Amino acid sequence: MRPMEEMRENNYRICTRCIMDTSDPEIMFDGKGVCNHCREFDEITRKSWFAGEEGKKRLSLIINAIKSDGNGNEYDCIIGLSGGIDSSYMAVKVHEWGLRPLVVHVDAGWNSELAVSNIEKIVKYCDYHLHTHVVNWEEMRDLQLAYLRSGIANQDVPQDHVFFASMYQFAVKHGIRYILSGGNIASESIFPKAWHGSAMDAINLKAIHRKYGERPLNTYTTISFFEYYIWYPFFKKLRTVRPLNYMNYNKMDAIDELTRAVGWRAYGRKHCESLFTKLFQNYYLPVKFGYDKRRPHLSSLIVAGQITREEALHQLDEPLYDKQELEDDINYFCKKMRISKKQFNDFISAPPHHYRDFKNWERNHRWIKKIQTIAERSLGRNLKVYS
Repeated sequence: MRPMEEMRENNYRICTRCIMDTSDPEIMFDGKGVCNHCREFDEITRKSWFAGEEGKKRLSLIINAIKSDGNGNEYDCIIGLSGGIDSSYMAVKVHEWGLRPLVVHVDAGWNSELAVSNIEKIVKYCDYHLHTHVVNWEEMRDLQLAYLRSGIANQDVPQDHVFFASMYQFAVKHGIRYILSGGNIASESIFPKAWHGSAMDAINLKAIHRKYGERPLNTYTTISFFEYYIWYPFFKKLRTVRPLNYMNYNKMDAIDELTRAVGWRAYGRKHCESLFTKLFQNYYLPVKFGYDKRRPHLSSLIVAGQITREEALHQLDEPLYDKQELEDDINYFCKKMRISKKQFNDFISAPPHHYRDFKNWERNHRWIKKIQTIAERSLGRNLKVYS
């Protein structure tokens, strides 16, 4: 029995309200068995979700500001389109609001055929001009192999980091101030911080690649700590806005609307528009770390009132993979990465590591948060440049 399995067997406990469990090593329960994630949602996170009339008013002000600031420019905002439900729904709404977005897709080499089809349908429906940034495959492959050798949990960083870093660079290049994100509280409010660090941590990314990579990242786009927290927000005045937090966003209703209006097709699982993410979330994480990312996703929907706990438990009983589908996906992954199946299995069975085993930005982060706290106390107001 693996160490993670032993821990779960001997000390297993699950929240009585959501379905987060002790696979989060930092989870805490109150006297009624309700976890800290649920309490944080009720006491803090919910206050940033404006699902009613207040949200409509706030969103209207934001849209007007975007249009005003972008007056005279070719684009007034930028959106990243992955083909997933959140970004697809937001892209359609942006069209309805009369905004003029620069629509960017970052191709890291793992798009599913369905994702490509969904992107094409959204672009055609909204009459957008799509700008696709294709990541150098040899560099992406080398970085992903470095991450596999590192044995850390978040193997999606190479994809996620280049996606967001490219967005910031495109925005500055085209004089755009507003980055619209499909991130939302309704389906993403709960996530265990102990599972992995930030995808924006270029210090961690470079440390892992420096130790395990085999070729230089000459064209791979990164964003530094200074750029992310200081240069872009304060000098370039970039603002990240999450419009879905200003509406009563319901994922199932969004899927129905996209299906009827656009012909968009669902993936069956969250973030399965990427073939890599599909294998990573539904096989690598559960087997190597005991992390089932359906738990935080479904728990977010529970506290948002979109599904019941019983419905979530029923979905959790469904297998993550069909046996043949898993075999096909592993074979495809190994062929594309040019590794043997034995090498792949060795990556899975090797001792796991934590991202903190490698140099990271947490010390810098604590430092800048102290400065922010001092500044807020001096000015008597919150300093918040990101949504």
